[in-house]
Amino acid sequence: MSDELFEKGLALLRDNNPLAALTCFEKAYNLKKTPGIKSYLALCIAIERGKITEALALCNDALAHEPDNPVHYLNLGRIYMKADKKADALETLRKGLSFGENAEIHQFLESLGMRKRPVVPFLSRNNPLNKYLGIFLHRLKLR
Repeated sequence: MSDELFEKGLALLRDNNPLAALTCFEKAYNLKKTPGIKSYLALCIAIERGKITEALALCNDALAHEPDNPVHYLNLGRIYMKADKKADALETLRKGLSFGENAEIHQFLESLGMRKRPVVPFLSRNNPLNKYLGIFLHRLKLR
C-alpha cells in the first residue's frame, strides 16, 4: 500500500502537483518510513509549506540511511534552492553526482547555470587571461 502511494506521489510530483504529492507521501510515510519516502516528503514540505528546517532534517535523515543514493542529494539540493542557498545546493548536487550519473541532477544543474572553474584558478574569474583562455578553449571544444 505504501509503495503504491509513493509511486502515485512521484507521478503527481512529475505532473507539477506538489500539494497532492505531499498528501500521498504523508500517507505512505505513516505506513512505512523508508528513506525514499522521507526524501520526497521533505521536498514537498519545503515546496508547499515552506518549512525548510523540517524538510532539511527529514532529507538529511534519509541521506544518513542511504548515503549513496543520488536522488536524496537531488531533493536536498532542491530544498536548498527553495531556501535561497545556491552554494549549498550546488555542493550537494555535485556530491550526488559522485555516487552515480543522474539525468535529473544534470538537468537541475543546467537550469541553475552552473559555471566551470576558471582556467587559471589562482586568478579571478573576470581576469582577461581567464576570460579569453576560457573562450578559446571552449571554441576548440577542449573545455
